[in-house]
Amino acid sequence: MKALILSCNTGQGHNAAGRAVQEEFIRRGAECRMLDVLRFGRPKTSKRAAGVYVKTATSFPGVFGMAYRAAGAISSAKRKSPVYLANTLYGKKLYSYVEREGYDCIVMPHLFPAEAVTYIRNHYPLRAACFFVATDYTCIPFTEETAMDGYFIPSLELSEEFLEKGIPQEKLKATGIPVSKKFWTRGDKLKTRRALGIGTDGPVILVMTGSMGFGNISAMLDILKRGLPQDGRVIVLGGNNEKLKEKLRRESRGDRRIQVMDFTSQVDLYMDMCDVLVTKPGGLTSTEAAAKGIPMVHSAPIPGCETANARFFSGHGMSLAAGDEKEAGCRVLELLRDESARKRMVEAQKRFVNGMAAVSICDAIEAYCRGR
Repeated sequence: MKALILSCNTGQGHNAAGRAVQEEFIRRGAECRMLDVLRFGRPKTSKRAAGVYVKTATSFPGVFGMAYRAAGAISSAKRKSPVYLANTLYGKKLYSYVEREGYDCIVMPHLFPAEAVTYIRNHYPLRAACFFVATDYTCIPFTEETAMDGYFIPSLELSEEFLEKGIPQEKLKATGIPVSKKFWTRGDKLKTRRALGIGTDGPVILVMTGSMGFGNISAMLDILKRGLPQDGRVIVLGGNNEKLKEKLRRESRGDRRIQVMDFTSQVDLYMDMCDVLVTKPGGLTSTEAAAKGIPMVHSAPIPGCETANARFFSGHGMSLAAGDEKEAGCRVLELLRDESARKRMVEAQKRFVNGMAAVSICDAIEAYCRGR
């Protein structure tokens, strides 16, 4: 098996899902490479696209939400969108690469490569089997104009939404969203704290702002400071947002309970050591936390697919949803005081999230390729 994972740097959740599938393929002995699909476009296209996405999502979330709703309104299987047309521009170059390398399958945890590969299939004799991996708990706009051999979706309950968009029933496979093996189990809480240098046996709250550093974290911390005991800790993962981290450190100077961390690749360990996680409702982060069994509060979503993620998780008892950061702080303190509620939440996560979705996805792809 020779597999290609095509993703895009607009939000790291897509890349995390791709790496999870790559990790599982490699574990099985397959040859698997993962690429940013926009590398086949013009120079700097990927960097510019990622920059526009981050700037819009963090600085103008209302505009981002309007764009998402507009996309949903014009989304149709009967006509091709500007998104599709933009991704046709590098289709020939991508096709030449795929054919030259002789890939057996292409796995796409992002819409952009799925659009490009659909164009290729409409114009060239592509031999590789093609699969789309949904990374949010909804059918995002323009999915219906893609032509894949299979669509891996987060839950059977979302099937109707994909069917309404015109995705054939026989192509839908409710595997869950793939996460890395390091999120399949939870490590010892106190041992992990000691390893990370977090010296307390008291309650610990983990605040994740995403790689972009999104949200009014100051307002949330004001609430948490009031209700957190002296042996408690709030660990803030500020991602790559240097201005946010500097601001939070300045505001929390002298309060040993608050620690603002730089970007880390050890998110799994920070999840292990916390009692409650508060995060924006990204599809990947939420799934990673649920796979580990972490009590969770969702802060205000970036309008769009994150709204659907928060609705799915809170609706199934897997998280508490908040309308803004102040409310999120209050919900965190409520959950921290209610051990039985935390236990019920973890049990719900076990029922509704398949932490080993990467295994299910690779099983399905291998079976499909064998049967061709």
